Amino acid sequence: MQNKIVTLALQGGGSHGAFTWGVLDRLLEEPRIEIEGISGASAGAMNAVVLGHGLAVGGRDGGRQALADFWGSVSTKELFNFMRPDALSDAGIASQATSAALLKGMFSMTRMFSPYQFNPFDMNPLRDILAAQIDFDRLRAAGKVKLFIAATQVSTGTLRIFRNRELTQDVLLASACLPSIQHAVEIDGEAYWDGGLTANPPIFPLLHLCTAPDIVAVLLHPFRRPETPTTTDDIGQRLSEISFSSTFFTEMGGLALAKREAENDPEARGKLHQRLKDLHMHVIDANALMSQLTVASKLNTKASFINALRDAGRERADQWLAEEFDGIGLHSSFDLDQFLP
Repeated sequence: MQNKIVTLALQGGGSHGAFTWGVLDRLLEEPRIEIEGISGASAGAMNAVVLGHGLAVGGRDGGRQALADFWGSVSTKELFNFMRPDALSDAGIASQATSAALLKGMFSMTRMFSPYQFNPFDMNPLRDILAAQIDFDRLRAAGKVKLFIAATQVSTGTLRIFRNRELTQDVLLASACLPSIQHAVEIDGEAYWDGGLTANPPIFPLLHLCTAPDIVAVLLHPFRRPETPTTTDDIGQRLSEISFSSTFFTEMGGLALAKREAENDPEARGKLHQRLKDLHMHVIDANALMSQLTVASKLNTKASFINALRDAGRERADQWLAEEFDGIGLHSSFDLDQFLP
């Protein structure tokens, strides 16, 4: 059977990005899947660049090892451990009320003090992890996968996409920079914040700068919640999810409209029109699981939690491959029409 070529769009979401690690680990096991390009924001950017570097150094096995090394380092740092080790069990999920209360206290501090006050030396454990594990010179010179990393320019509030030849440690730190916790990251005289604020994950580079007909988005935020939140904590939770998903939904709406116009115009000609006609969209997510996790759990770096998310990602990717592999290259498994007006 012919190999299927795809591009990947990786959403950000703090330590929930370990779910994406699991998805990528399973996809790398599948020899019939080839990856042309990867876009990412925040934790999605970390996964994208770590994987890109691993592939450049050691192929598929190198990619899997690089991801395991990165998340292993993150899980030993114990950055913000507000969750119990059994956070994905029923008891662990129930305990998140306490976790949320602790996080609320932390966020109260961020409202009173800026990161320039409570973290004057801009300490960031991710900086040491990236320095130890990624050779950016080698990545820029020998990267085999097209990478598109999102960051938000503070002065204009607009998206900037960094490509392979521009990738540095600062670019990755910028893409994952939470403005209430970390200093803005300066690159070429411009300050940048978290890429998830303006593209989470970015889709258009995969459309315009890649040729693979299939885009697979790995999402970390619940796509839909059936019940209207009524408590303070639930409202805050949903607002956070919406703020970090709205750019994706907006981009999906524009893509759906452009694709419909291309398909309905028999006179349309040109590379972009054909690209839109041939485009297939897929999503790998875990809506039920992510709906049970609080905002606080995005800061949980306990190894048990990280590894449980990885296992959930592997399981979900395995299910997606079993159900959708034959359709890759032929049709979408994600309904773009739901975003049409």
